[in-house]
Amino acid sequence: MSLQDKVMDAMKTAMKAKDTQSLEALRSIKSALLLAQTETGSKTDLTEEEEIKLLQKQVKQRKDSAAIYKEQNRLDLAEPELAQALVIEQFLPQQLSEEEVTKIVDDIITETGASSMADMGKIMGLASAKLAGKADGKTISTVVKSRLA
Repeated sequence: MSLQDKVMDAMKTAMKAKDTQSLEALRSIKSALLLAQTETGSKTDLTEEEEIKLLQKQVKQRKDSAAIYKEQNRLDLAEPELAQALVIEQFLPQQLSEEEVTKIVDDIITETGASSMADMGKIMGLASAKLAGKADGKTISTVVKSRLA
């Protein structure tokens, strides 16, 4: 079952349950998927990797917005953003824990022989490719910095 089909099924369920928060998040996923398909000019479905990147972007946007709202003491606006992020995260693969990310980053550092912060770009590129969809960039960056420092 494609991501678009899963989203449509979830939208039907949310409509029946009159869950407006979930419905709004699901509609944004559907919209982003359609936009991404039309940008390429093809009628073919997106690859799984492209779908994951798209979903991660949606989650990041929601979390960033919520952080800004919290800074401005607007919890009434931050809570819906976080709720929508949780709905979108349901369609992402299971995220790795920080310990698992650390182990993978350590393996990459050992393989490449990296030893200083000058090697961070190389390590980040390899780690991001290997952990695509399984960990967010912020977590990967934090782990790489701590290991190279």
